[in-house]
Amino acid sequence: MDYKEIQNLIKLINDSNIAEFKLINDDIDLTIRTKDYHKKAVFAPPTNLNYQPVPQTVITHQETIPNNLGNTDSDLKAVEKTSEPVSKNNVKEIKSPIVGTFYRSPSPDKEPYVKIGDNVSEKTTVCIVEAMKLFNEIEAELSGKIVDILVEDGSPVEYDQVLFLVETKN
Repeated sequence: MDYKEIQNLIKLINDSNIAEFKLINDDIDLTIRTKDYHKKAVFAPPTNLNYQPVPQTVITHQETIPNNLGNTDSDLKAVEKTSEPVSKNNVKEIKSPIVGTFYRSPSPDKEPYVKIGDNVSEKTTVCIVEAMKLFNEIEAELSGKIVDILVEDGSPVEYDQVLFLVETKN
């Protein structure tokens, strides 16, 4: 591959919506990354979990649960699960209102905000989601009993991802 072919290749990639292009041949190993490469980068959780949360914003969110509660055990790993049978009709979801890192406690040496079996009210803080160095306290915004915790502490979460299942009284 000569210089002119590489220039044409760069031009083609810049004109497309490709973020990264790799070409490995017998005599060449070429990687081309566009300005969109870093915009599409995968979020990695922080390696230093010695954080001191400073509540900046309180964000709350709730939704009703769909008919499928199914998460496999491999998806949940060290996530808490309840052993009691739960009626799907009375179960509501607490979802993440933002993209960030999920923390169950205010700091690594403190107890989690909530555990399975704990009763929560509308103003109960259930977790923190860190987004861009801001620690956002997430409130339950509903009353009931925590029956499932679906996210592992320190894991990245997406917008609208279900974090907790709460059994309500009505």
